Amino acid sequence: MLCAETSQKNIWSAGWRDPDWASYTLGVFICLSCSGIHRNIPQVSKVKSVRLDAWDDAQVEFMTSRGNHVARAAFESEVPPFYYRPSASDCQLLREQWIRAKYERQEFTHPERQEPYSAGYREGFLWKRGRDNGQFLSRKFVLTEREGALKYFNRSDAKEPKAIMKIEHLNATFQPAKIGHPHGLQVTYLKDNSTRNIFVYHEDGKEMVDWFNALRAARFHYLQVAFPGASDADLVPKLSRNYLQEGYMEKTGPKTEGFRKRWFTMDDRRLMYFKDPLDAFARGEVFIGSRESGYTVLDGLPPSTQGHHWPHGITIVTPERRFLLACETESEQRAWMEAFRKVVDRPMLPQEYAGEVGGAAWGPSPMAPSGPDRLAPCPFSSGSPLQAQTLARDGPGGLRAPDSPDVAGEAAVAGGMRDSAAPDVLRWGLSLSG
Repeated sequence: MLCAETSQKNIWSAGWRDPDWASYTLGVFICLSCSGIHRNIPQVSKVKSVRLDAWDDAQVEFMTSRGNHVARAAFESEVPPFYYRPSASDCQLLREQWIRAKYERQEFTHPERQEPYSAGYREGFLWKRGRDNGQFLSRKFVLTEREGALKYFNRSDAKEPKAIMKIEHLNATFQPAKIGHPHGLQVTYLKDNSTRNIFVYHEDGKEMVDWFNALRAARFHYLQVAFPGASDADLVPKLSRNYLQEGYMEKTGPKTEGFRKRWFTMDDRRLMYFKDPLDAFARGEVFIGSRESGYTVLDGLPPSTQGHHWPHGITIVTPERRFLLACETESEQRAWMEAFRKVVDRPMLPQEYAGEVGGAAWGPSPMAPSGPDRLAPCPFSSGSPLQAQTLARDGPGGLRAPDSPDVAGEAAVAGGMRDSAAPDVLRWGLSLSG
């Protein structure tokens, strides 16, 4: 047994909970989950239990002299600021590739090994889910920082791309459970002022994580140009984001229709719903403001509510109406309540007020299919396209981004702006606060 004092001294430097395991060849304390990854690279890392295994004097002395602080200085000396550092809550793939990049490939002590995600250009083939048939087909993808875009082609010899995704509007997040593949990545971008989802994967985990970090690198370099005075600490949180909460809930339909089961995604202040988790476009969305702006979240449904099959209700109160939702289990209700309250309790930033445009109803996505969920567009409740365009152009506090027709044109289309188009641009590329 390794002495408790030695392991306790390094416990919090690891950044993970319950590091009851240790690599006695690297001199680091690790959690149970990471110990399994370390066991898969025995040529680099050999693992023992801190509490259950026997430790000889030489091993104890080595662990005492090393520890996580020393190892971090040795193995993380050249981590690019854009490279994603996973947490304990991240998927297995991100954690595994971080450990392999650090200890096995030693990418962060040899910067020349970072070329796959730092060169500014990347191309290759990914399996992409078809929008209509749901089949995954091999598609050629090209990322070019010079053009500020990620493109994909339906054929390897095609001259024109099927889609062009501007870096300034792009987000990527790993979704292995939703996509049904351990390397599944969801890429989100703006298409015709509507949020478009595509779902991709690669059989090689390193290849997929390299794509993810290449996208983050492109976003980082774009923001460096857009905001030359901003620090790395300001920019890094804006490179990619995970959703606050996802899952099925029941919602009331338009007019007098009953509750319908839908897949919901909470993306910052946007609550979107889909008929299927892998839909390309949302059926509708609503903006969730702050308590100071008249938004609140209540546990349960009004006593007169009928038609819901699930017992655990949630009522979202906005300045103009209420939204009634129902969860299947109490634990799901608690998780959603916590996510909603975090958003409502957070004061709104000046640029977020543009998101209240049409925020008092389920605003439909222009690209969503017609049907029972397709609601009539709602009138503007506050703000204006011009205000949103000004914010997208100048940024928070008047911080002006480079003149770009893409930024100005896609941030707000005068007279026909979708509810959340401007907040997408602000949140994905131009906002440096919040």
